[in-house]
Amino acid sequence: MTVSDQSSHRLAALLSSVSVEISSRGHEIVELRDHFAAGTDVTITFLPGDNYRHNVETAAALRRAGYNPVPHIAAREMASREALGDFLARARGEADVSRILLIAGDVAAAKGPFKSTRDVCSSGLIEAHGIASVSVAGHPEGHPYLELPDALQGLTAWRDWGQRTGTRVDVVTQFCFESAPILQWIGALDRAGIDLPVIIGLAGPATPATLTKFALRCGIGNSMRALRAQIGRFGRLLTDTGPDDVVRGLRCAPAAATAPIAGFHLFPFGGLRKASNWLRDYDRNLLRPAERVATSRAGFQNP
Repeated sequence: MTVSDQSSHRLAALLSSVSVEISSRGHEIVELRDHFAAGTDVTITFLPGDNYRHNVETAAALRRAGYNPVPHIAAREMASREALGDFLARARGEADVSRILLIAGDVAAAKGPFKSTRDVCSSGLIEAHGIASVSVAGHPEGHPYLELPDALQGLTAWRDWGQRTGTRVDVVTQFCFESAPILQWIGALDRAGIDLPVIIGLAGPATPATLTKFALRCGIGNSMRALRAQIGRFGRLLTDTGPDDVVRGLRCAPAAATAPIAGFHLFPFGGLRKASNWLRDYDRNLLRPAERVATSRAGFQNP
């Protein structure tokens, strides 16, 4: 097996432990139990106007169901230092949360003292409440309000904070519709000396209309052409588009280019059932017949 083959199989294996996302209302937990195994990391969204106590209730329900809850914390939604401290204390005490995902939040003005995730970092509350792992957001196609040098500087600061406090820090990326922006962004991290683990966000299977809606909402721009190309290839016959092209591109990349990838996170825009079905069938969908023959002849087993 070549280094490239080993890298491809490593990435394929990481998909078996993919994390997934549900809303803070928690109404998807029944469906989650039907389609995702216990022990899965499940992130909990924090949308504008959410009450963090509801997020904690959902986290506790996930823990009781056998999942690992990973609540989002939207910095600008925290009305006070006391509110953030209460959120973390309840998450730890009621749901045994050990990992959080920090986002700035989709509101223009902060409701309290935290204007950014770095303000949360500087508060000392993460360490004080025993949070062992923090995920922060990465944007391979760029951030609408943050230039790449500033984004890299922020990730460097997170790396240094993690080393100083003994907290594991990783980066969860926004989804893309092609692998090129992801690989270029990982290259930029490497050149900047940012050796944080990277978890690649994938857009789960959904109709082109649904994917376009979420892409516009999330500021996905350049790789929209890849989505349009898929629509052009399949036309009206296409009902759902999954992240096949993205994963295939990553698996075909040189091993060094994908070495920081430590996992995948699936955004289930089309629903948990469709996401689960895609995961179950991904190897069959990703490997072309010729690749299957080559793999079989080499004595490899599909992951």
